[in-house]
Amino acid sequence: MKKFFGISVVILIFLGGFVFYQFAKFNDSRLHIIFCDVGQGDGIFIRTASNKNFLIDAGSDEKIIGCLERHLPFWERNISVAFLSHPHLDHFAGFNYVVKRYNLISFATEDLNNKSASFQGLLSQIKDKGLKVQYLLAGDSFKTKDGARFLVLGPTKDYIQKTSPNGQIGESKESASLVILLSYGSFTSIFTGDSQATGLSEAISGSIQNIKIFGVPHHGSKTGLNSEILNKLKPSYAIISVGKNNKYGHPNAFTLDLLNKFNIKILRTDKNGDIEIISDGKSFKIR
Repeated sequence: MKKFFGISVVILIFLGGFVFYQFAKFNDSRLHIIFCDVGQGDGIFIRTASNKNFLIDAGSDEKIIGCLERHLPFWERNISVAFLSHPHLDHFAGFNYVVKRYNLISFATEDLNNKSASFQGLLSQIKDKGLKVQYLLAGDSFKTKDGARFLVLGPTKDYIQKTSPNGQIGESKESASLVILLSYGSFTSIFTGDSQATGLSEAISGSIQNIKIFGVPHHGSKTGLNSEILNKLKPSYAIISVGKNNKYGHPNAFTLDLLNKFNIKILRTDKNGDIEIISDGKSFKIR
């Protein structure tokens, strides 16, 4: 009996220490941004200082679940807003796994339709959960009580009508991805999905500059970036979400050379794995 009691005490102490460690680790009153290593795709998890969870894209498969498990406390199952930048498989298919494991409070995407069976299947799952899909345009925003703000910079309604007159993504060369600016105090980060240079230039035409963290468009493809964009944003770090040895040749040498020309520090999920940025609203660090 004494031996059993002693073992029980040890187990309780261990469990108590584990829970305390988890609580302290995930309640540090700081903003956390994780560019998840989901292979050839995008998946960005954000946890605000007040412990609200956001997801921008979810990659092409269940790899996003591994990232969420690594960066969320085991008891947490709520995601306040899941943003989909645009309905391409390498950005939305992972949501099929997310909706089965986590409680999505809101699902938001850009105002373009995609009639593919795979995307319509995802929308059916979301609607079966009782969620209404929100369609976003430039100017829409979300704000948390700790002051973190998600502002949609693009696409504008005019841009969608100009590039996709029938409301179908892929009608033109330019992709009307959501472009989202996250601000927390003086810290700023911008997420670009598969934006092309033309659309991104229009989205950032306002007074936006000195971005700390820049999510490079379209996995570092040649068509997503130009000198004018970098000269305006002046980012400190460029993060490229990309898969190892992908068949598309991403990131393109032109894009890497351009980023290096502007002396922007480059991090890549194919080389660095999950990339985590932590900010108190003034300074930030990367690990």
